[in-house]
Amino acid sequence: MYDASAVAVRPALCCRSDGAAEPIQRNTPVEAPVGLSYGGRPHTVLMATPDDLADLARGFTVTEGVAAPEEIADIRIEEREEGWLADVTLRGDVRARARPRTLEGRSSCGLCGVQRLKDVVRPLPPVESAATFSLSAVRSALESLEARQDLGRLTRATHAAAFADAAGEIRLVREDVGRHNALDKLAGALFATGQPVDQGFVVVTSRCSFEMVEKAVRMGAPMIVAVSAPTDLAVRRAETAGLTLVALARADAQLVFAGGERLTGQAA
Repeated sequence: MYDASAVAVRPALCCRSDGAAEPIQRNTPVEAPVGLSYGGRPHTVLMATPDDLADLARGFTVTEGVAAPEEIADIRIEEREEGWLADVTLRGDVRARARPRTLEGRSSCGLCGVQRLKDVVRPLPPVESAATFSLSAVRSALESLEARQDLGRLTRATHAAAFADAAGEIRLVREDVGRHNALDKLAGALFATGQPVDQGFVVVTSRCSFEMVEKAVRMGAPMIVAVSAPTDLAVRRAETAGLTLVALARADAQLVFAGGERLTGQAA
């Protein structure tokens, strides 16, 4: 369930095709600056929905390759006049790897603040999970996802990222105005609750760009299912890492772009 800080109510004028106009109240998702720092040292600013911020900070730290879950000692969330601050305390010498970004990360952007071309496509660890999934499990997760998007139903303006078990039952959902943020929140929540990420799969309501593939790999998921289309680089990155990529996924049809050997029941 979303936090009250995630929603604002705004007046709007509803103009109908018959010429009538009616003032209404409309729920809108909050998009706020969230500063992420490590040990008090600023790292980046994300534009995000300000709930589940500890999950966002934890997930970002892992999926961006800053630190492993066990290297995170503490996360402190503070509301400030200009936005929110999430300060992450890392263990040992890990802090030295948290090189600051110099630009804000917008809700639609996965590369804001990257300064060098070689930092765009970084080495990925191979997917080591031996888990397999049936297409019926994929369809089951897709069919039940919309009912789990509380903020999305209220505002029609957010992305969702969900984790489903091998049977296709959705175990966890996170939402945000940014697709990357939603996936990072999901990753952070999975690490915090200790769920076996390598035994389930990720479902996202957005398009599947290469950053979404990379985040799924770094969080340890063996498969990502996207409601929208993938990019060519996303497919190539999934192939390289051994990630199963299913996209343009609907309850009645799904396209398998990579890692089809992990799926059973293709003719189902």
